[in-house]
Amino acid sequence: MTSPPWPQGSTSNKQQATRNLILSAPAKLNLCLFIGPSRDDGLHEIRSLFEPLSLADRIEVSEAAADAVVCPQVGGDNLAARALAALRERGWDGPPLRIEISKRIPIAAGLGGGSADAAAVLRIAAGQVDGIEDLAAELGADVLSQLRPSLSLVSGSGERVEPLPAPGEHAIVLVPAPQGLSTPAVYAEADRLGLGREPAELEALSQRLREATAAGASPLDYSHLLVNDLEPAALGLRPTIGPTLDSLRSAGAARALTTGSGPTAFGLFADLASAEAAASELGAEAIVCTPGGP
Repeated sequence: MTSPPWPQGSTSNKQQATRNLILSAPAKLNLCLFIGPSRDDGLHEIRSLFEPLSLADRIEVSEAAADAVVCPQVGGDNLAARALAALRERGWDGPPLRIEISKRIPIAAGLGGGSADAAAVLRIAAGQVDGIEDLAAELGADVLSQLRPSLSLVSGSGERVEPLPAPGEHAIVLVPAPQGLSTPAVYAEADRLGLGREPAELEALSQRLREATAAGASPLDYSHLLVNDLEPAALGLRPTIGPTLDSLRSAGAARALTTGSGPTAFGLFADLASAEAAASELGAEAIVCTPGGP
């Protein structure tokens, strides 16, 4: 976990040392997503490879008279505000903060932008509050995986995060949709379609993913394992995703999928140059990314 932006110690020392701070909250890409059937608690067992991207929200932190989280693109309460409030409830005594979030990650796009922002806020108090991981899990399954963004195998309902070796060279082209999709709605559609794998199959897939990534391979080397079980549900709710996936394949993507619950489509490319060429062909809505982190 990153070091706190002010020295650990007394509250007065923290207040004296605090300066404006710029944080990066990287988007999260589901390179693959396998789901089990709905559980008794309404959640689903998953197995997924999470990869942080160079696409990231920009978060400016400064001292203020009182805590405030400002995100003009998201009305009302947001997950980052809940993260700061939760830190206070756990006894964090850093100075009052104004946290201003500039959204660069598309909203409701299956890229974990809200979770990334919340995780970045929690990193402010790294080393100063016990149980940060538990707190992250309480805020949301994706928040925990983004506390230490790296290629990870994620399981359970998202609460088990297993870091993996850094991947080999590749680049990503994202094509967001004009409107987002509700994650609960996509999972409900998946249940209606009867999607979901048995526990033994999920465990077997976990082992195959560990073996495929163990030597730091590029995702292109194990592209046959890159499947999104939620894609049929997302396509059912948003059929326009299909032509976008076809366009990515026509532009040279080695693999084209939706990420998470969608509706963002992505294509994998061998290197940055080929991704940039494809993005030029696809148009202004395409976003070129590389693996990244805060």
